[in-house]
Amino acid sequence: MTKPVSDKAQVTLEYPDKFYSGTFERSSRFEVSFDATGLLRLLEHPGSEDVRKSVHIHINYGLFSDILQESCLQVPNIPKDEIHLEQLRRAVSAFEQSLRVVPAEAAR
Repeated sequence: MTKPVSDKAQVTLEYPDKFYSGTFERSSRFEVSFDATGLLRLLEHPGSEDVRKSVHIHINYGLFSDILQESCLQVPNIPKDEIHLEQLRRAVSAFEQSLRVVPAEAAR
């Protein structure tokens, strides 16, 4: 089920002969789900054919783990006055709590 984007996301794809860039703001929606191999993230801007866009990203669990670990090293770069800092803290805490309830046999 998609949810409204509460802030903003920018996506850029760069190939040797092509460049794609898009912004997803409050009029857009997102979805996050997990499957047997990893995380699926969808960003979607609805509308007519000329404005509609979507990005689907699937990240396997190993890479997702690497991204989380690397993100920890970058936390000191978050500005101390970032207005979303408390929201980040709550989200990380909720994610950690959710991982605690995953049965050990499912985590293999």
